[in-house]
Amino acid sequence: MEKARHGTGLTGFASLPRVAPAEPSPEELEALGRIRDLLAGAPFALLTGAGLSTDSGIPDYRGPGSPPRSPMTYQEFVKEPANRQRYWARNHIGWSHLRHADPNHGHFAAAELERRGYLTGLITQNVDRLHEDAGSTNVVDLHGRYDQVICLDCGRTYSRGLLVGVLGELNPGFLDQAEQSGLVEMAPDADATVEDLALIGSFVVAVCPACGGTLKPDFVYFGENVPRDRVDRSYAMVDDAAALLVAGSSLTVMSGLRFVRHAAKDGKPVVIINRGETRGDDKATIKLEAGVSESLIWLATNLPAL
Repeated sequence: MEKARHGTGLTGFASLPRVAPAEPSPEELEALGRIRDLLAGAPFALLTGAGLSTDSGIPDYRGPGSPPRSPMTYQEFVKEPANRQRYWARNHIGWSHLRHADPNHGHFAAAELERRGYLTGLITQNVDRLHEDAGSTNVVDLHGRYDQVICLDCGRTYSRGLLVGVLGELNPGFLDQAEQSGLVEMAPDADATVEDLALIGSFVVAVCPACGGTLKPDFVYFGENVPRDRVDRSYAMVDDAAALLVAGSSLTVMSGLRFVRHAAKDGKPVVIINRGETRGDDKATIKLEAGVSESLIWLATNLPAL
């Protein structure tokens, strides 16, 4: 099932070991059989969350054992230049420690479901682009892309890799000084905690090369709305589907939960595969607490031909 990586150029912040999928237990196999029978015969929409990318070594902000975090909100980012300076300085340090993340078996299974005609579309809350790397094509990156930055003034987008070079030229020797000062912590989004406030205060922030405007990572911050076109496209995927499968999302934020509520309101079956409770459990036709990758692999292998 696993294909050669297409290589869209994105990395994810992989700081944990890659995890191989386990064999489903007898109880899980029984539930997967019921899910197969429910989904068989018609295309469904797939909504994925951080629980899928954890097998690639990317930590989950809300997973079991994750420390509490207070990421910068959109309002904080746009309000004060000092906040943007702190964000970009810490992110530039974190990016220099980035380890490439590769798609795991679950990502390849999702691509296989698409190839077999079983998906009306794939909605992902992840910003790591690993679905695309695994070969999925009809994907809505609901929360944006970690490999791009966007100008808040003119709307142009640029490669995050390109920005690395620009920030390096604007801040010669900065990374070496950061290494000498010592890192305190590295967050899943490559936000490096550094105690040297003078060093952070010396950082020169890049501006849009086209208009001189404010650059921001091209993903949705806390307190920021998902762009309307992504929401509309996602709703269309659910409307065209006979059912909705949620894989690896706690549905904590409304950006994903709304599609569960939408499908349930239309009388469509909702299947949730996730370890732990989700905000959509009361809408689920079937809820399975199991590994996401192994469940998607099983379904991609055992769903009958359309």
